[in-house]
Amino acid sequence: MGRMQDKVAFITGGASGMGEMMVKLFTAEGAKVVAADINTDALKAKWDGVENVDYVKLNVTDADNWAEAVKTAADKFGKLDILINCAGISTEKGMEDITLADWQRLHDINGFGTYAGMRAVVPYMKEAGQGSIVNISSYTALVGMGYNPYSASKGSVRAISRAAAAEFGKDGIRVNAVFPGVIQTPMVANLESSKAALEGLIRMTPLARLGQPEDVGNAVMFLASDEASYITGAELVIDGGFSAR
Repeated sequence: MGRMQDKVAFITGGASGMGEMMVKLFTAEGAKVVAADINTDALKAKWDGVENVDYVKLNVTDADNWAEAVKTAADKFGKLDILINCAGISTEKGMEDITLADWQRLHDINGFGTYAGMRAVVPYMKEAGQGSIVNISSYTALVGMGYNPYSASKGSVRAISRAAAAEFGKDGIRVNAVFPGVIQTPMVANLESSKAALEGLIRMTPLARLGQPEDVGNAVMFLASDEASYITGAELVIDGGFSAR
């Protein structure tokens, strides 16, 4: 019997990168998973016909879409045990180049999307008297290195996670956050102009490599599982030791 046997997990960003890996890891451990993403073509290509995986289109910036997607998942599987807020975007623009529209898009997807997801699932978890939420922040929310406002959007994920942990603990709902470093995903691969910077970051990382999606996925699965039943409000850094320097 797997660690996630009889669990139902809702995972955003489930069409690629870390989210895709988490869907694979959770189902391998016995969970039924709803993979959510705005890219329906990628969802269909990855998960159509895969056992124990359902998928749903989700714009994480749309609270109504969240409510509809979560209700669909809960109605189909009868419950929602786990939410993983993994969907997110980045930018290569620096502090002096970013526009108001850039700022708002980052915060709408990374910040509001995380809040809206928690707001949508909490009523179901309250009714069940239990639940586990893991939010994906970033190591850039912990270090000051002149990064673009992406770090601010991920800082909001850190803050709302701690607030939710304090508020919903009495309802049996655990909320934790993870802080990945530079992970080898399509989002990182697309940052073409940052290749030199990435090489520099690797040199500055004690473990001297990029992280892999499974490095994050395995940590998230632990926090989401019953093995972490007394852990809430925690902040787990997965950056190869970069922030420890």
